[in-house]
Amino acid sequence: MTSKSAPDTSSFYAAQVVIEQYGDASQLSQREVALPALVAGEVRIRHTAIGVNFVDIYHRTGLYALPELPAILGVEGAGVIDAVGPGVESLHPGQRVGYAGPPTGSYASVRNISADRVLPLPDDIGDDTVASLLLRGITAHMLCSYVYPVKAGDTVLVHAAAGGLGLVLVQWAKALGARVIGTVGSTAKAELAKKHGLDEAILYREQDFVTAIQVLTCGRGVDYAIDGIGGKTLIETLGTVRPFGMVASIGQVSGDSGPIDLSLLGPSRSVALSRPSVFRFISDPARYREGGLATFQRLQSGMRANIETVLPLAQAAEAQRRLEAGETSGSILLQP
Repeated sequence: MTSKSAPDTSSFYAAQVVIEQYGDASQLSQREVALPALVAGEVRIRHTAIGVNFVDIYHRTGLYALPELPAILGVEGAGVIDAVGPGVESLHPGQRVGYAGPPTGSYASVRNISADRVLPLPDDIGDDTVASLLLRGITAHMLCSYVYPVKAGDTVLVHAAAGGLGLVLVQWAKALGARVIGTVGSTAKAELAKKHGLDEAILYREQDFVTAIQVLTCGRGVDYAIDGIGGKTLIETLGTVRPFGMVASIGQVSGDSGPIDLSLLGPSRSVALSRPSVFRFISDPARYREGGLATFQRLQSGMRANIETVLPLAQAAEAQRRLEAGETSGSILLQP
């Protein structure tokens, strides 16, 4: 094992899942490469769990272009520090850590990463839990503390409430004292979301969710709506919010909504629309660590991870296919 003070000059091989060009899940392939020696400020992490997020699909398709190709996918992981580079004093080999956010590269058995992106893990929080929801927890913190400060008595709408992010948002908003209404695709997903604190579920395939929201809120509308679906759903969501309420658009699973006419926001509706990015949020190191700490605190206070599927790293393409097809509830993990 490399000592804390000695630079790492050894060759170290890692399995990586990469894309050579943008496209569907068939573009993912596995390779084995020798990692470069650690440079100043870096650590080497041996992954024990790797998170799969919808942003990985956006990266794979080129919707969110990567700096260069070929590229290793993945923005979230947990594991054990194998070695530290020169100048790293706050971390040590054998320490359990996690991270979330760019640069991509978590679809790998081992990776080198800047030490300032690494968060030491509390002893009472497991690696799988961190890899399944650290990025989602930081997203929930951003959405509920910065974009719209959720407070007791607020009513919040969460689309895809039984998904990986949805289940985190439901629990987060409930912990802040909100009433949470969610859209789900099936009765089974409704039951899952309710087990995580959802107050009312709307089966969007059977009900018009805009009408259902008006009924559930006695015509008032929700205070805050969080939409990761995009497309037609985002436009319709604008009609679910009370005057001077907020809609946060955080994804576009069903496609881009295109240009939005300001008349859809007001003056008659008088609603605000935000398009926040968690990657922009965590580009500030202080906010990144604040969001990570907030996530750990929520977990220690009872927030639960829901890990539905664990697949080998070599099956990353299958993991993405399942996520893209909407076949999953909760989170998908990869294991080296």
